[in-house]
Amino acid sequence: MIKSEKEIVSEFFEIVRSGKDIHRASEFMAEKVIAHQVQAEEEHSVTRSPQNYTDHVAEMQDMYGDFSLEVQEILADEAKVYVRWRQTGRSKSGKEIIEIASAVYLVVDGKIVEYWIQIDRKGLELQQY
Repeated sequence: MIKSEKEIVSEFFEIVRSGKDIHRASEFMAEKVIAHQVQAEEEHSVTRSPQNYTDHVAEMQDMYGDFSLEVQEILADEAKVYVRWRQTGRSKSGKEIIEIASAVYLVVDGKIVEYWIQIDRKGLELQQY
């Protein structure tokens, strides 16, 4: 059975982005994924590979421990899938840290090839103190 774009992104979140099995990133991501990121109202893009993304989630695990990830909304419009989530972890000092973010994922031929992400970075910064 062929999975829909929404099912692919949903499983990606459940398995990889959640930190449960980060080494399965290549099942969901193309070899080169363009990641458009908004930081301090300035957009920039980076190219990620499945291994790079695995390393990225591992860094989050190092920073926030075994975080929990709750997908709060997921909507699909053909090949694009919008996801809004809430991630809760703990700082090294034990303080709860909450990340609120959303992204739109473009899925082509069953793989994520591009995404546009916005994260409340100021909110994360303020929680660090």
